[in-house]
Amino acid sequence: MEINEKERNSRTKKMMLWFGMISMAMTFAGLTSAYVVSSSREDWLEGFQLPTVFSLSTAIILLSSLTFYFAKRTLKQGKLNQFKSMLWFTLLLTLAFVYFQFQGFGEIIASGYYFTGAESSITTSFLYVLVLLHLAHVAAGLLVLTVVLINAYRNQYSSDKTLGVELAELFWHFLDFLWLYLFVFVTIYQ
Repeated sequence: MEINEKERNSRTKKMMLWFGMISMAMTFAGLTSAYVVSSSREDWLEGFQLPTVFSLSTAIILLSSLTFYFAKRTLKQGKLNQFKSMLWFTLLLTLAFVYFQFQGFGEIIASGYYFTGAESSITTSFLYVLVLLHLAHVAAGLLVLTVVLINAYRNQYSSDKTLGVELAELFWHFLDFLWLYLFVFVTIYQ
């Protein structure tokens, strides 16, 4: 069976994305392993809990995965206006996620827990690194989503031309899964 150039290009791009996502997952696996090891330190905060606003942001980012899925689905059905609308919903949900992440940080600081400096603890410093590193990846996801939106308005996609959207959606779901992992990990492992 001979693979055509379009299929070869698609497979290559998907494989490169998978390599990138695996390396990102390994970074977070290392950080969460360090979190576990560091939890045995004397200065580890016992009973520290994330503010409930992080639960809200988690629900929002999971909803954004759903809207991105529907965006791709409507594209494949040739419903271009619905495709664009779902991309806009995804963008708005993502901005809400980022907003509530910063609200959560504000609540942690207002409770007297600092992330850096003499008043910080190893627990909050780890949390700071984990969440900010994830937010850096979300910023990359926002850039990807913006490119997809621009390309949607330039009519770069159609029901049979979906590779860019497929790659963006895969990365998006990865980011959402990564956040869910971090949220559950920090919530359960205290």
